[in-house]
Amino acid sequence: MSDNWIVANLENAFATWNDKMTEIWELVTMSPQDFKGGAIWHIVTNINGGLQAIGYGLLILFFAMSIFRSTASFRDFQRPEYALKHFIRFVAAKVAITYALDLMTVIYSICGGVVSSIAGSLGGMGSAAVTLPAAIETAVEDAGFWASIPLWLVTILGSLFITVMSFIMIMTVYGRFFRLYMYTALAPVPLSTFAGEGTSQMGKSFIKSYVGVCLEGAVIILSCLIFSAFASTSAPTLDTGITTVTMIWKYIGEVIFNMLVLVGLIKGADRIVKEMLGV
Repeated sequence: MSDNWIVANLENAFATWNDKMTEIWELVTMSPQDFKGGAIWHIVTNINGGLQAIGYGLLILFFAMSIFRSTASFRDFQRPEYALKHFIRFVAAKVAITYALDLMTVIYSICGGVVSSIAGSLGGMGSAAVTLPAAIETAVEDAGFWASIPLWLVTILGSLFITVMSFIMIMTVYGRFFRLYMYTALAPVPLSTFAGEGTSQMGKSFIKSYVGVCLEGAVIILSCLIFSAFASTSAPTLDTGITTVTMIWKYIGEVIFNMLVLVGLIKGADRIVKEMLGV
């Protein structure tokens, strides 16, 4: 870390960005069972088990509603195919509620395989790390006292913007993780809607939405890949022929633009997945 306050301020902002990028990598490639030592997953498991009783009650309700809505007369029950269709629907919904936690875990594992395959091609966040060029550090240290005054303002604004973007980005990824927990905890209730022919669409929407949340991890990893390639081919150019203030202002502006590309992609991950799945 440099002794110069201006250089140290920029290095701290870049360090925050790089730390959040590493944290994103860890979160996306981590299973919900391992997050925070499994403490949150234990709570989710207990809630899921507690809601099974409610799911069974709703199962009976939706099943009865489906029969009364689709039955013109009691003679329909004398048709084997009619009774068999409702029986299969009832059993399938019962199994889905009983093994709701396992069902959600399997879906996440399948989507996690997609994420792992994409993550394997990236290898890590080292290529997406942002560092301060030596030319910037030298120019700042050579600047006089009066010339450094506008540099303070430029670096403060730039560092603040970079730090805010870092936290927006990591909060979006944390939000995805917490949505996974919410879907898993409440799963028995929406899965009970499969018992009714008229309500099964709610269960299908729930499954599609959960798959979408799981696949957001793949979009986030792809966003990091795009950012890494974009940043490497669009590295900010340093023009040493201009004043130090202008050079640093131009450099910070280009760095922030590159970062905005990644933040925008991560923030729009849910919308991209919804458009792909038609949710």
